[in-house]
Amino acid sequence: MTKKLFFEAILKFLLGVVLVGVLIFIPAGTLNYLNGWLFMVSLFIPMFIAGVVMMVKNPKLLASRLDAKEKMSSQGVLIKLSGLMFIVGFVLAGLDYRFKWLELPPLVSYIAIAVFLLSYVVFAEVLRENTYLSRTIKVEEGQTVVDTGLYKIVRHPMYTATLFLFLSMPLILGSLIAFFVFLIYPVIIVFRIIGEERVLTNELNGYKEYKTKVKYRLIPFIW
Repeated sequence: MTKKLFFEAILKFLLGVVLVGVLIFIPAGTLNYLNGWLFMVSLFIPMFIAGVVMMVKNPKLLASRLDAKEKMSSQGVLIKLSGLMFIVGFVLAGLDYRFKWLELPPLVSYIAIAVFLLSYVVFAEVLRENTYLSRTIKVEEGQTVVDTGLYKIVRHPMYTATLFLFLSMPLILGSLIAFFVFLIYPVIIVFRIIGEERVLTNELNGYKEYKTKVKYRLIPFIW
């Protein structure tokens, strides 16, 4: 681990905390937004722990996860669209709390927290199983097909985890309106997987055979 990687990770983490806080609490018009704080704690404490573990055990993976510069233009559009989804969803969640549009019962938020944390555990397990997981679509030198653990169930378990992570976010915030915005994520992820599989099939040895062994991409028995 280098000092540059350490400071880059810390800076991006702190900027994330500030940005999400601004997007949620300013539209809410108050810091007295319990669901907002529940979300911040649920999101950033596991993220911090995961970052520390990667920093100590696998700094190369951490560096790869911090690199969000997508080289494929079509995938870059999807990344920007997902970023817009987060911004609009978080702002609407804050406004929903302020103006009491379509708030959800507290029980829904508590169940969503459980789903979120469980999904984060799955996400962490995927990172443990596959050290080649970057935030951009690419095939690294020496990369091999991972076909054990969760990869025996679906071909893209990381996206399965993020699907439940992201769809639970607006529910933790207690906003049905924001949830409708986040429903665009399954569409985004389908197009991303299609593009990623095209690259993996052409550039990663053994991936074509892996696709014949593991039928489902995202959710077993569905797709």
